[in-house]
Amino acid sequence: MQTVETSHKKIDNKLIQKKNLVGLSEKELYDSILELKIPKQKASMRAKQLWSWVYCHGKKDFSEMSNIDKVFRSDLKNHFSLERLKIEKKEKSSDGTIKYLFSLNDNSKIETVFIPEKKRSTLCISSQVGCTLNCSFCHTGTQKLVRNLSAEEIVGQLIAVYDDLQHWEKSKKISDGLSNYQIITNIVFMGMGEPLLNYSEVKKAVMILMNEKGLDFSRRRITLSTAGVVPMIKKAHDELGCMIAISLHATEDKTRNILVPLNKKWPIDALIKTLKDDLQLRNSERITFEYVMLKDINDTEFDAKRLVKIIQGLPSKINLIPFNQWIGSGYERSSQKKIQAFSEIIKKAGFPSPVRSPRGEDIMAACGQLKSASKRLNRQFNQDTSQSSEKNLAAVSA
Repeated sequence: MQTVETSHKKIDNKLIQKKNLVGLSEKELYDSILELKIPKQKASMRAKQLWSWVYCHGKKDFSEMSNIDKVFRSDLKNHFSLERLKIEKKEKSSDGTIKYLFSLNDNSKIETVFIPEKKRSTLCISSQVGCTLNCSFCHTGTQKLVRNLSAEEIVGQLIAVYDDLQHWEKSKKISDGLSNYQIITNIVFMGMGEPLLNYSEVKKAVMILMNEKGLDFSRRRITLSTAGVVPMIKKAHDELGCMIAISLHATEDKTRNILVPLNKKWPIDALIKTLKDDLQLRNSERITFEYVMLKDINDTEFDAKRLVKIIQGLPSKINLIPFNQWIGSGYERSSQKKIQAFSEIIKKAGFPSPVRSPRGEDIMAACGQLKSASKRLNRQFNQDTSQSSEKNLAAVSA
């Protein structure tokens, strides 16, 4: 049975947080080992060994790393940890969806959702604690931004869910040599937060997720969803190569300004222009548009026809999302008849337009329903976070 390494060490009778190796990149692992004053060549070998134990085998205890000598394992235990995100609460829906509430080291809370299906399974992960965009239909938007997540906390969501679902054990039972077994086939950045406003940490996390010597997710199996941070879309597409999803939700600026206030900064025309003119899409690659169906707001036949006109000439798929209710939203879900009629107009124009089946509604885990109880810690932190958010937006606007 695996045990979890302690996350603190004692120096001068004081408890000091050990550096956590889970969520570090290859280079960071190498640099961390160099801190133990071992030769560079040996550090390179040890880093490769550690990488495999952390990301291929999911070990929680240095003592189980059998190809590393006991003396060095002891050094690792004294200086580092293999700490996991703490699962504070776990809820399972009647449809099999699982929602995790994770508690972070500063007591901030984030939510992550596992969505199993017949031929695939998706992990919906968060990139921020709270959100700065205030989308009016989204429950997360009612929670102010607390802070960005680190790459370690982003990758840590997958590692913790792998632990809980016994991925490592099941993978080994199937075959010791089978490295491509995946209990989770897809990862979507559609949880709490706007990933393109935490781009440096999201980029680092995605590179770890895609590393073929470890977690080995194909770029086509990772989707970044953005509300439309226009200056960052091309950068993310070109540098990461993963799939891009746009939270559109309206076909004209007046409505989208209300649903997605970021539209006031980068309106629909600017967003679509970037997608059409700046992105060099690969063969068979499409842009996915997310479109929440709100009764009497954005669900008319005219809206559907205008949407077709907007995306004309752009390889696209439109995911129609029946609105998932939450208390105080002020919105209602469009009728099934209207949703189907909307979808048919788009399909007849030559664009795939699947209607997403709501998952995890009974545990508030469906699209747009995530929210944690985290609050900004004090007035100074509130001010610092607000300034950081403004700087992020200003930086990508420059």
